[in-house]
Amino acid sequence: MRPPSRSDSRAATGKRWTVPVVVGVTGGAAVLGFGGMYVAGLLLAGEDVATGTKVRGVDIGGMSRTGARQALDRELGPSAAAPLALRVGDRSEQADPGSLGLSLDTAATAERAARTGADPVTVIRRLFSSGDPDVQPVVRLDGKAARAALGGLGEKTVQEAREGSVAFEKGKAKAVPPITGTDLDVERAVEVLRSSYPRAAGEPVALPVRRTEPRIGQQETDRALKEFAQPAMSAPVTLTVDGKRVAIAPAVLSKHLTLKDDGRGRLAPGLDAKALLADPALAGPLRQATPGAAEAKLRLEGDGRVMVAEEGRPGRQVTEKGLGRAVLPLLTGNGEAARTGEVATETVRPRLTRETIGELGIKEKVSSFTVDFEQAPYRTTNIGRAAELINGSLVMPDETWSFNRRVGERTKENGFVDGLMINNGRYEKASGGGVSAVATTVFNAMFFAGVKPVEYGAHSFYIERYPEGREATVAWGSLDLRFANDSGKALYIQAEATDTSITITFLGTKKYDEIRAAKGPRTNVKQPQTRTGSGPKCEPQSPLEGFDVAVDRIFVKGGSEVKRETMKTHYTPRDTVTCG
Repeated sequence: MRPPSRSDSRAATGKRWTVPVVVGVTGGAAVLGFGGMYVAGLLLAGEDVATGTKVRGVDIGGMSRTGARQALDRELGPSAAAPLALRVGDRSEQADPGSLGLSLDTAATAERAARTGADPVTVIRRLFSSGDPDVQPVVRLDGKAARAALGGLGEKTVQEAREGSVAFEKGKAKAVPPITGTDLDVERAVEVLRSSYPRAAGEPVALPVRRTEPRIGQQETDRALKEFAQPAMSAPVTLTVDGKRVAIAPAVLSKHLTLKDDGRGRLAPGLDAKALLADPALAGPLRQATPGAAEAKLRLEGDGRVMVAEEGRPGRQVTEKGLGRAVLPLLTGNGEAARTGEVATETVRPRLTRETIGELGIKEKVSSFTVDFEQAPYRTTNIGRAAELINGSLVMPDETWSFNRRVGERTKENGFVDGLMINNGRYEKASGGGVSAVATTVFNAMFFAGVKPVEYGAHSFYIERYPEGREATVAWGSLDLRFANDSGKALYIQAEATDTSITITFLGTKKYDEIRAAKGPRTNVKQPQTRTGSGPKCEPQSPLEGFDVAVDRIFVKGGSEVKRETMKTHYTPRDTVTCG
């Protein structure tokens, strides 16, 4: 057999397919197939906007561009113009789209829908899919306006994180739930607005926020409430002081107890022992239970000099530290025995003695005032008892003197009896009635001493034996008479009572040469009405007009006025009361 010749090889090669040729033929077939399917898809669509095309649920398939725009204006226009409901954390707000820089471009949306329908991939996909194409609307967003509006919204809706805690009030404990802090994320919110607009009416857009979790969560709050707060308020605690028992009610404790973060995510109990010790509800009983230091008794000589009439003596007292150590462990006890404990006392020496009277600056009469009253057994008892408790008060510079803390609650155990007092605009019988005469006398001595009033309140209606606009009343637990000694020297208070009068004198060093009072006219005068009362507490009452009055306190030094203060008082009419 002869070997093939070169001419035979050329002939054989000319009849064989090469790889490039095969590839080219295959690619051509693919192009022809793709083109055919595209043409078929276009024939299937046939219109400007492909059949079944929707924008946010609005069917614009088969419409021209103009028709599609009109349909979008009609269907989406109202919701695009309506206020946009926004939710920022737990807050709901509304805003006008224009103020957020948002607007819907329906013409551009119709154009997008038409272009999307003619897109080769979309056209061919429609040949193999039964779903309708969904086109996103074209939304115009003014970024600067949007950020400005969202910034204002963020300031309005920001929620500071709140730690879980427990609140004590009026002898009760309640949990204060923690709150997660939220702050609007403006940059992310801009994109959410763009993608969410327009929106169906009333359907809120949840804007993204940054969250700050509190350190004290609900679990720790519940633990502290169960393990400490509720037991603390469950019953009084009783202190034994030198063998005498003093009870502290939950209502008193609740004013001075706290639960605070200890820095490790736990609520730790705290007691303001200083405030509890000064609380009138405890200060009076403690003073009766243990003899404190007795300050030196002073007298005023005929020539105006202040002399020591009786030397003081040491005593014992409960300290802030001792009170805190005694009370806190008792608060979680169950039962009377577990809630009773002894409180330590320590020796205390008087501040006012023959040696210190000069240093303290008590050298002259600063002011004095007397109130006369009609004799009545209850007045003699109650006014005399209050004067006894007030007499000898020493008020150091910058200290605040309190009537309620010094006198204590006006109870039978504290030496007071039932008498007449004003309640709800009428006279009634109650323990301690008549003590307001002492309060008014102290108020006027304070007024003419020129020291600073801190808390005071006039009677609801005017009582004729008192100076208009220069009188005061007190009520246990709701109204006190307090003044701050801003004279720069110590003040010593003398109180003397008879069956028909009470006199209060302040001894110290005068800061001003004279204090004058200038009363203005009665204004806003109103006439009384007539009322009928009943029951054992009812007391007949004569009528008196109500009015407003202003009193100026004028401070004089070196013969000239250096300061003036105006005190305004409103009196309601004193109605006629007849008892049935």
